[in-house]
Amino acid sequence: MSEPAAEPYTTKADYAYVRVKELILSGELIPGSVIAQAQLARGIGISTTPLREALRRLKSEGLVELDAHRDARVAPLAAEEARDLLEMRRSLDPLAVALAAERRTKSDIAEIRATVEGLKPLPGNPAYEQLVAHRKFHAALYFASHNDLLIQVLDSLWDKADRYRRFALQVERSQEARDRKAAEHEALVEYVIAGDAESAAAVMREHIDTSLGAQAAWRLRKYQPDQGEGDA
Repeated sequence: MSEPAAEPYTTKADYAYVRVKELILSGELIPGSVIAQAQLARGIGISTTPLREALRRLKSEGLVELDAHRDARVAPLAAEEARDLLEMRRSLDPLAVALAAERRTKSDIAEIRATVEGLKPLPGNPAYEQLVAHRKFHAALYFASHNDLLIQVLDSLWDKADRYRRFALQVERSQEARDRKAAEHEALVEYVIAGDAESAAAVMREHIDTSLGAQAAWRLRKYQPDQGEGDA
């Protein structure tokens, strides 16, 4: 692991926050695993004090669990959380792209086109950079809605959702399924740029209903039936 950089991090706690989040989202720190704080701090080149501050911040985002004795572990995956994320995205993502089709500017269109260029459906064991590229595309669509509250809510859901995407990818997708996702990305760009709010929303609903998040919710509900019922 690399040493903490002076920029763009303001403090060592900021650096620790970014690095530990990356380790969680990349799957290097697996869901439910205990975090060996002293070892992790040495590995990323900081003391345990800024690491604990970062862990508290990650706890507030639902990515880490801390107990009264300062023991820490990566938050486990849960069927109920997967269901909740899916329900929210089923409602909010179509709204975001519908608004984007109505409100996109020339700069929004340029950013959307830039983020979709070279974008491919996630492979079975995606690198952190591939997750980031996927997020940038959706973030460009969200931003074009010009609804700040909606953008904030959707952005806050993304890190949690990435953990469920990685879980779903443990089951290999067919090439047909991957091609369908690529076609949906292209259709979203086309309809948003064309100003077709209704079609953009319809494609996004299909995109969410057949998403990795939906697959994760189904698999977890199957294996964790005691986590509560609900449509996944």
